[in-house]
Amino acid sequence: MSTLPSAVPASRERVRAIDWLRGLSVLFMIQTHALVLLTPELRKSVWTGRLLKVDGLVAPAFIFSAGFALALLMVRSAAAGALHERVPRNLRRIAEVFAVAALVNWVWFPIRSEPVWLLRLDILHCVGLCLLLTLPMAALLASRPRVLAGTAFVLAMVAFALAPFSDSAGEPWASFLRKSNWAPFPLVPWVGFAWLGAFAGCIAGAWGRKGLARALGFLIALGLLGTLMPGVLTNLYPPHRFFVTNPSNSATRFMWVCAVLLVMLWVEGRMAPDAKPSRARRFLEVFGTASLSAYFFHEMLLYYRVFGVFSFQKLWGDSSGWLKYAGLLALLIACTFVLCVAWDPVERAVKKAFARATQWLLSAPRWLRPARRRG
Repeated sequence: MSTLPSAVPASRERVRAIDWLRGLSVLFMIQTHALVLLTPELRKSVWTGRLLKVDGLVAPAFIFSAGFALALLMVRSAAAGALHERVPRNLRRIAEVFAVAALVNWVWFPIRSEPVWLLRLDILHCVGLCLLLTLPMAALLASRPRVLAGTAFVLAMVAFALAPFSDSAGEPWASFLRKSNWAPFPLVPWVGFAWLGAFAGCIAGAWGRKGLARALGFLIALGLLGTLMPGVLTNLYPPHRFFVTNPSNSATRFMWVCAVLLVMLWVEGRMAPDAKPSRARRFLEVFGTASLSAYFFHEMLLYYRVFGVFSFQKLWGDSSGWLKYAGLLALLIACTFVLCVAWDPVERAVKKAFARATQWLLSAPRWLRPARRRG
C-alpha cells in the first residue's frame, strides 16, 4: 500500500491521556466490584449510592477508550501507508478480548453442559463487539479522517437516539439489545460510546492534541445540553428505563468522561515530553496498558476461589466497614498490579512465539510443499 499524499492530515503526537483514562477506569472498576466486601447495610447507604453514580462512568470510559485507540491507530497507519498491517493486528486484539471474555464466562457458568453461556454479553463481550463493528468503518475511511469522524459521530448519535426502543425489543434481538441478566452490557446504548471514542480518536490521529481538545469541548457542550433536557428526551419515547437507555442519561455520562479526559489532556500538555514518569504515572499507565489483564486478575482474586480456598469475597464478603473496605481495596489493587507486571513479559514471550510459529507455517518449508514431477 502506498503512502498517502501529504495533504491527508496526520499527527504523531502521543496521547498518554487516553492511557490514563483507561487506567483510572480500571481502578474504579475494581473499586465497584469490591463493594461486595461491604456489609449489606452499608451497600444500601447514601454514601454507597453517591459512589455508584461515579462508578456509572466506568463502562462508558472503558468502551470510549477502546474506540478511541482503534480509530487513532487506524488513521495514523493509513497516513503511514501501513493500514494493511494494522487491520490484522486489531483483529488479533479483538480476538484476545473475546478469548478473555470466554474464559471469564467459563469460570462462572456451566459451559460444558450449557455452552450457550459463552454468548452472555458482559462488559468484555460488549467491548469486543463494539470494536468489531467499528473496525470495518475505520478501515474503509481511515485515509479520509474528516469523513470517518463525521460518520462515527452520526452513528453514535443514532445509537443513543434509538436506545430507548430496545427496552421493548422482542426476541431474538432482545438478547443482544436489552439489558438483562443475560446481557448486562447490551449493544445499545454502549456501542454509541465506542463510536464517540472513534470520533475523538480519529481527530486526535489527524489533528493531534489541539484538535482533540476542541472535539472534547464540543462533546462536553453537547453532553451538557442533553443533560439539561431529561424531560424532553423522556417524553419523546415510549416507556423505558431512564438510567439505562435514555439519551439524556447517556449524554451525562459521555459529558463527564470527556471532561475527565480533557483535564488529563491538559495535565499531559504541561509535562515536558522527555520528563521521567513519576511512580504514580507509571502505576496508572500499567493499568491503562494492561487493562485486559487487570480485568481478569482482579475478578479472579475477588470472586474465584483459588484452589477452592481463597478469594476476597469468601474471606471478607458482606463483613467490611468503610475502613476495612478501604484497606482490602488497596490490597486488591496492589495484588492486581503485581500480577499485571509479572504477566507482561510472559504475554510478550507467548505472542512472539506465536508470531514465529505463524511465520514458519506461512513460509511453507520444503517438506510441506508437494514434490514437482519431472517429465
